[in-house]
Amino acid sequence: MEKLPLSLSLSLSRIHFILLLGSLNLQEHELQLTRTPPNRPAKHFVNEPLALVNAALRSATYTNPSVAFDAAQKTVFLRDAASQPTIALISGGGSGHEPSFAGFVGKGFLTAAVAGSVFASPSAEQVFRAIRRVGAEQPQRGVLVLIMNYTGDMLHFGMAVEKARAEGIKTELLVVGDDVGVGRKRGGRIGRRGLAGTVLVQKIAAAAAAQGQSLEQVSQIASLASENLATVGASLSHVHVPGREITPDELGDEIEIGMGIHNEEGFARVKTTLKGLVETMLKQLLDQSDSDRAYINVKSGDEVVVMVNNLGGISPLELGAITTEVIDQLDASYQIKPARLLSGTYMTSLNGLGFSITILKATDKAILPLIDAPADAAGWSPAVSPENWARGIDTTKSEIKEDAPTADDSAPSNLDLDAAFTTAKLRSALKSLIAAEHEITKFDTIVGDGDCGLCLKTGAEAVLKHLDAISSSSSSSSAAAAAGGDLDIVHFVRNIAQVIESNMDGTSGALYAIFVNALASGLQSQSSSSSSSSSSSQQKTAVTAKTWATALQAAVKSLARYTPAQPGDRTVVDALVPFVDTLAETLDVGKAVAAARKGSDSTKGMEASLGRSVYVNAEGWSECPDPGAHGLVKLLEGFLV
Repeated sequence: MEKLPLSLSLSLSRIHFILLLGSLNLQEHELQLTRTPPNRPAKHFVNEPLALVNAALRSATYTNPSVAFDAAQKTVFLRDAASQPTIALISGGGSGHEPSFAGFVGKGFLTAAVAGSVFASPSAEQVFRAIRRVGAEQPQRGVLVLIMNYTGDMLHFGMAVEKARAEGIKTELLVVGDDVGVGRKRGGRIGRRGLAGTVLVQKIAAAAAAQGQSLEQVSQIASLASENLATVGASLSHVHVPGREITPDELGDEIEIGMGIHNEEGFARVKTTLKGLVETMLKQLLDQSDSDRAYINVKSGDEVVVMVNNLGGISPLELGAITTEVIDQLDASYQIKPARLLSGTYMTSLNGLGFSITILKATDKAILPLIDAPADAAGWSPAVSPENWARGIDTTKSEIKEDAPTADDSAPSNLDLDAAFTTAKLRSALKSLIAAEHEITKFDTIVGDGDCGLCLKTGAEAVLKHLDAISSSSSSSSAAAAAGGDLDIVHFVRNIAQVIESNMDGTSGALYAIFVNALASGLQSQSSSSSSSSSSSQQKTAVTAKTWATALQAAVKSLARYTPAQPGDRTVVDALVPFVDTLAETLDVGKAVAAARKGSDSTKGMEASLGRSVYVNAEGWSECPDPGAHGLVKLLEGFLV
């Protein structure tokens, strides 16, 4: 038969494959990867991120009528979750990875999913309310919280788990890190990032829970799966987040191998064919001679589950060709035949022009049946069962509304501060931080994922709104104080901590919420000390620079329990610790702010040890400070105005 060349070109600026078929034999030819010009405009039908996230989450109630949506907490959950006899499974993270995780809420899969803003983790308050929603009525049945290994998720979900345990809800946390694109040396203390393999761990845990297994048993099988899991991704371009400034994509004609699901830098940029790309990716997954990445040891004859995952922008035609290449190479080069193959869209990076390959070694005979078990979730195949449609779609009941968090109503402290002075200085500081958002975002776009400035601005605006609310409420003691009297500083700081926890997501939100809560505790401890040594418990004590310094030192110690960050790691701590230490030594706010500024400046060109900057090369950082440290300095500078 005469060879007939066939060219398939896909529209919409997606990946282009040129298939050269000889005698209709795909194995005789390589699939060539080409790319559209890098400066094409990024278009979206919805360019307002918050509206986009809420509308997408609300759609879960339409595609699966067995779930409900709490708009205030950005949580999707089973309507009858509290009455389920089995343990509950909660997951979540930043939006932009759909169908993860809201699309996997359903019987036989997740009990609830908590969403943050695009590429930013949800707050601890959101997660805690989700745990309480599904676990409070039967606290001893257990709740397993299953997340990906990202700093913000670790902090927020970890804080929520601790709060749930304090309320008597039996809760466990499992963190999945399956990425091999960034090896052990570069990952350092952070470890592997979480990628699409997390979905398989969730499915296994959920199926075990549906069988009636205990929290300990479910955690054990999920942990086993997580330990035998590896994923690597590749992409033709970085994605654009709706609402953000459009910038040219520097990848050009190259493919980035190992790119994270938040645009994080990968292991290498290459120009190659699909065959060469898959060859490199499988080597990273399976090559035992690569000690930096040999996380799983799979031999011929082992039972494995293979997932070829669409990062969002690949057409089904292209994904099918990629899947064929993956399976053919597994057979030819490694003599591995998957016991189960999943090819589709499970965890995206918005409309990412890429894919990931996951290999799960089924070391326990129960794993494959758990993968096969039915799940009534719209994002999983098979789709939602017909009987669920009997509920119908009811647009009037698609949202569950809850009351806003209540203000601190604990006993008053004996620490007072001039209200007018305090609120004026705080307003000045918050406005200084808000004004710096664009600069912080610019820095975080270079060294991170670009969300730091928006997270800080969102938190600052929420606190300003809180100040406006208490000043306009004639019945509020805080309002009376704001009119010119004294302010119970412990109550004031606690309420601000609640505002931060409820409104500020991402890693910055977790760090600030923990720190401000700890600051309130540090102030309260001094109040108790003063009260016990005073002849009258009603005697008021004025807050001094020494009071603040002591409370700030206590807060730094508390923060260290939740993050290993120290000066020199290129984080917000590089500015925070010099500020607190200098204030404690000199009791001079101006000198303390100068020390914080110097600490922030010292991060320019500094190699990152923690946070997402770990995964980004240091080239071009010489004039770029750590965004979090710079943001803190801008906040502190506002107090001096």
